[in-house]
Amino acid sequence: MFDWHEYIPESVFSHITSVRVDAPETIAEEAQMRSRRPRLADDGKLCILACDHPGRRVTNALDDPLWMGNRHDYLARILRVMSHPEIDGVMTTPDIVDDLLILSRVQRKKTGSSFLDDKLIIGCMNRGGLAGAEFEMDDRMTAYTPDGIVAGRLDAAKIMFRLDLLDQRSVDTIEICANAVTELNRLGVPVFLEPLPVVRSDTGYSVSSDPSEVIKTIGVASALGTSSARVWLKVPITPRFDRVCRATTLPILVLGGESIGDPVRVIREVKSAMGAGSNVRGVLIGRSVLYPGNADPLGVAVAISRTVHNNASIEEATEALHACSDFGVGLFNTDPGDGTL
Repeated sequence: MFDWHEYIPESVFSHITSVRVDAPETIAEEAQMRSRRPRLADDGKLCILACDHPGRRVTNALDDPLWMGNRHDYLARILRVMSHPEIDGVMTTPDIVDDLLILSRVQRKKTGSSFLDDKLIIGCMNRGGLAGAEFEMDDRMTAYTPDGIVAGRLDAAKIMFRLDLLDQRSVDTIEICANAVTELNRLGVPVFLEPLPVVRSDTGYSVSSDPSEVIKTIGVASALGTSSARVWLKVPITPRFDRVCRATTLPILVLGGESIGDPVRVIREVKSAMGAGSNVRGVLIGRSVLYPGNADPLGVAVAISRTVHNNASIEEATEALHACSDFGVGLFNTDPGDGTL
């Protein structure tokens, strides 16, 4: 079981707040110091960690409705995964990016480099459609702006495009997303666009797994804005996924959905999806990696990365589940009082 107290000691976690109070300029300074990779995907594939859920009022993981509401635990899991060189980057909201930049400065002072160097940071933009809200389909841009992504030297933007054909507010979301794609394209910022057909019930919205609905929604999403030149799609795995992939020439990253606590099953699903079409170029996956039951989040992330980048077999990938247990332990085991932070 992952021990978040061991990975980020209380003294280091408290130091994040101290920096926010005493030296908030550290965040922007570290953003400017971070080295960036020249291309999004050197081999044409990506393994990205998604951790933007709390910004949309989603805190549940496995059987705990508030697990992601523990920021110390959540941040430790994110850091655990991001510290490994085989993980390409992170997609998240401004508050978590700022936390990571503060921790990046901690490591840079100690070692001269950072776990964020040459990693992709993808800024999440629309979090206004809060989960469970009456206005959930009015999914406005309430996190990063295009200008903010450029100013913060982020590498790309993420936009979620949910479509409910029975909700008039979906047309507002279409326009909002289209305008964002146009502006990001003007600024030369790549976009990771998540097209999701949704259905509303008494318990809220759920993503449709009907391939025909996903295919049609991909068609709408791909046409948003003035250019699709820098657009990647984030697509749920569905039955007949090979047919879904043929709905577009845009590169596709598959998403993970809610955690099921079974990392081997997740690895198998990713392996199958990677073979569904030549435009499937990796994963943008969150809870299935961060909350994998009793498994190590890093082991799961590396196993998936090797499936994506190395075309590892199921057996080869699952070997990584237990091979990373000692990696990075103690990386931030430093008392702020010793002057190294």
